[in-house]
Amino acid sequence: MNRRVISIFSLAAWAAAFVAAPLLSGGRAFAEDIPGDVVAGRVLATKTCSKCHSISAAQRRTRLYEAPGFDEIAAKPQTTAISLRAFLQSSHPSMPNLVLTTAERDNVIAYILSLRQRSN
Repeated sequence: MNRRVISIFSLAAWAAAFVAAPLLSGGRAFAEDIPGDVVAGRVLATKTCSKCHSISAAQRRTRLYEAPGFDEIAAKPQTTAISLRAFLQSSHPSMPNLVLTTAERDNVIAYILSLRQRSN
């Protein structure tokens, strides 16, 4: 019985460490699970998306349209790599049809999700 109690405590400690690790690392563990290059994503967003979207909170005042800023998109609880990938692969009447390579899409997704991690 004593061995079982130790085992349960060991499992609880491991689970707590697993949950706390991303929080203690500033969210870096989440970024490692997302393919894509954050810097390349920001460069692409600046060239392609910044006419309508602010790509950072600092640029929010300069956008021409009412398209949400990337930091606003990142802050939504439903925003995930999967939801962004689905969105970017679908056409939308209010957006130009962007044809992105898989790498470009992954880079933009990594950049958008990095904005969430910085704000947490």
